[in-house]
Amino acid sequence: MTATGTARPLDPERGTLDKAAGENFPVAPFFLPRAWRTDLMAVYGFARLVDDIGDGDLAPGGADARLLGVSPREAEDRLVLLDAFEADLRRVFGSTPRHPLLRRLQPTVRRCSLTPEPFLGLIAANRRDQLVGRYETYDDLLAYCELSANPVGRLVLAVTGTSTPERIRRSDMICTALQIVEHLQDVAEDLGRDRIYLPAADMKRFHVQEADLATKSAGASVRALIAYEAQRARDLLNEGAPLVGSVHGRLKLLLAGFVAGGRAAVHAIAAAEYDVLPGPPKPGKVRLLREVGVTLRGEG
Repeated sequence: MTATGTARPLDPERGTLDKAAGENFPVAPFFLPRAWRTDLMAVYGFARLVDDIGDGDLAPGGADARLLGVSPREAEDRLVLLDAFEADLRRVFGSTPRHPLLRRLQPTVRRCSLTPEPFLGLIAANRRDQLVGRYETYDDLLAYCELSANPVGRLVLAVTGTSTPERIRRSDMICTALQIVEHLQDVAEDLGRDRIYLPAADMKRFHVQEADLATKSAGASVRALIAYEAQRARDLLNEGAPLVGSVHGRLKLLLAGFVAGGRAAVHAIAAAEYDVLPGPPKPGKVRLLREVGVTLRGEG
């Protein structure tokens, strides 16, 4: 999973929540009911913090480790931190957690009757990031996305009280697509963490070596590979998009924003001629709004 790469301020809770403004997709937009915004930001705080632990992006000084009961000697061990974070998560469902972001999450868990599974999936994904840096096949990558991305969509549906098996199925497609898009935007950053989320089988098919991903600008083979993976993400977004039409009101606008954000990001990658190595191609607001309209109309 990827993050901004910037150190968080000394206030663990505030620093994590401040990152919401820099996300590709809206976390808890103003038009949602206040209760939903509160609950979605609580879920975001959890997801952001577990990513920061997994990516080594915690603030210097060890405040998060101390809050989780991890000794200074082990504060740099991400697996130890993830174990401590999981233990604190389990307190959310039975006692009083130590970390303020998990204390913030506890009322949401109770109000929305959330289960531990999606939260444990996000922790498991970050554990995998410490142990697995390459994915052999597309199916292997999809299995990773099942842990790293799909729980977020399931939590959104649970918070808004709109979960059904079909909606979960469509949501999983959208979330997997968004994760793939993020991986494509962040190829260079991920490589710096010794992670490659481009399936090795696809790299071989397009004659791409790992060294080709470390250059300042992508060659023809890398661009062809990125175009291939971008089309996969586009197809998943299109398959998942009927989720938007299955709900109503402000939730429909929120979900349209997720789909539109993914489509706009894919367009930005294409507009960069699939050269993602200089930095992540980002969509402009005009394109994003256009995609929101297309998604709400059921087009695209």
